[in-house]
Amino acid sequence: MNSQNYPTIEETVGNTPLVRLQRIPGPGNEARGNVILGKLEGNNPAGSVKDRPALSMIMCAEARGDIKPGDTLIEATSGNTGIALAMTAAMRGYKMILIMPDNLSTERRASMAAYGAKLILTPANQGGMEYARDLASKMQANGEGKVLDQFANPDNPLAHFKTTGPELWSQTRGRITHFVSAMGTTGTIMGVSRYLKSQSPTVRIVGAQPAEGSQIPGIRKWPEAYLPSIYDPSLVDQFVSIEQKDAEAMARRLAAEEGICAGVSAAGALVAALSVAETVSHATIAFIVCDRGDRYLSTGLFDEQSGQ
Repeated sequence: MNSQNYPTIEETVGNTPLVRLQRIPGPGNEARGNVILGKLEGNNPAGSVKDRPALSMIMCAEARGDIKPGDTLIEATSGNTGIALAMTAAMRGYKMILIMPDNLSTERRASMAAYGAKLILTPANQGGMEYARDLASKMQANGEGKVLDQFANPDNPLAHFKTTGPELWSQTRGRITHFVSAMGTTGTIMGVSRYLKSQSPTVRIVGAQPAEGSQIPGIRKWPEAYLPSIYDPSLVDQFVSIEQKDAEAMARRLAAEEGICAGVSAAGALVAALSVAETVSHATIAFIVCDRGDRYLSTGLFDEQSGQ
């Protein structure tokens, strides 16, 4: 077979499965005719939904001539974007510097390093992601590399407008009534919302945010000064506050009862989806399973299974 007929790794990003939950929704949702679906973004090659914007940001910047292979890229990240960018940089021939708070899981750090990225760890108790974002900007100003800036880069939500949204619409045959997503950079919820609402303005977009005092990896409520500039509040119809303990418990349930081992932000999105489901009937509710649970094993998240 001619080598042109084989896909490259970037061509395996996207087209992830959308699966129906069988046990967690319970008989009440079945009686009301509700269906709850999880989009398994952990099936992407670097293991998360962030593979989509990482590929989009690098490929679009390359196409515009903003960067070229051999250049150094810099990004502040809480984990999944960093892994995805490290993979994409490796396959496109870039050097990658990732700046991240030092309280993130060892699996995430190891994954980034495996792809050849240089890591800079910042004190989580001295500014966290906000400090990491400021440091990235300073490094770019000093000529140390190019910041892609997932928080302000329109190529982030564009990836979801072009891929995630159309996939959800096609996979549900246009029946989706609610889309639920954790909110971090907000790229996923922005891009998917724009696409789904262009197909049907009645689709409800629901954002999962951390409750006061909760720390949930991948789910943020930004201070006003650091609110991602890609975020448009008019594209989110409803917010659900998620308690950290509820998201962690749901991550264990999702693995033990559905066979879907996912991260805590995905579980938080499911908590929000179930909250929405309590108020509706005959609804098709899809949520993003942001990543795989194996990158949280060292945190002890799954050490104590629910119901045992």
